[in-house]
Amino acid sequence: MKRLIPVIVILLLGTSLVYADDYEDGAVAARKGDFTTAAKKFELAAEQGHAQAQFTLGLLYGVGKGVQKSKNKSVKWYRKAAENGHAIAQYSLGMIYFEGYRELRNDEKSYKWLRKSAEQGYGDAQLQLGLLYWLGQGVDQNYKDAAKWYLLAAQQSNKDAQFLLASMYMEGQGVLQDDKEAMKWLRRAAKQGHAEAQKMLDLMRNRK
Repeated sequence: MKRLIPVIVILLLGTSLVYADDYEDGAVAARKGDFTTAAKKFELAAEQGHAQAQFTLGLLYGVGKGVQKSKNKSVKWYRKAAENGHAIAQYSLGMIYFEGYRELRNDEKSYKWLRKSAEQGYGDAQLQLGLLYWLGQGVDQNYKDAAKWYLLAAQQSNKDAQFLLASMYMEGQGVLQDDKEAMKWLRRAAKQGHAEAQKMLDLMRNRK
C-alpha cells in the first residue's frame, strides 16, 4: 500500500493551478534541482497560508531536501496544510499518526485526518480508512464501514482496495457473500498486477 508521498511529486505538480508567486518560483527551482532556493520560496508562500506550499515544505523537512531534516517542522507544516483543507496533507498527517514517528502514533488523530482526506475523495485515504474500520483502530470495528470505504477507493482503481473488497465478498464480511462480486474485483486488481489477487483468482477459477 502507498505510504507517504515521495519527493518526486514536487516535479509533477500540475500547471493548471494558480500558485502564489513565491510558490511558483519555488516550483521552478525544484524542477531545476535547486531545493535550497525552492525551500526558501515555499516557506515564504507557506507563511502566507498557501496550502500546497505548506504541504511541500512539510515534505522537504521530512526528507531533508533543501533544508535540515526535522520531523517537528515536517509535522508542523503538514498540520498547517491539513488544517487548510489540503487532502494529501491530511492523508500524510494521518499516516504519520498511524505508523510514522513512534512518539507521535495516535489512533484517534490518525482516524481524524484520514477521515477528512477520505471525505474529500482521496483514494489512498479511503483505503486506509477502510483498514482502520476493519482493524477497529482509532474507531469501533465495523466491517460494513470498512467495505464502504474500500469500495470508494476501489472505484478509483486502487488495486489494494479492489483486492480487500474482493476478500470481504468472499468471506461475506461487511457485505453479503457473493463470489461473482469477488471475482469482479479480483479481476480488476489482477489486471493492475496485484500479485495476491492474481493468485486468488487462479484458485477460485480452479475451484469451479
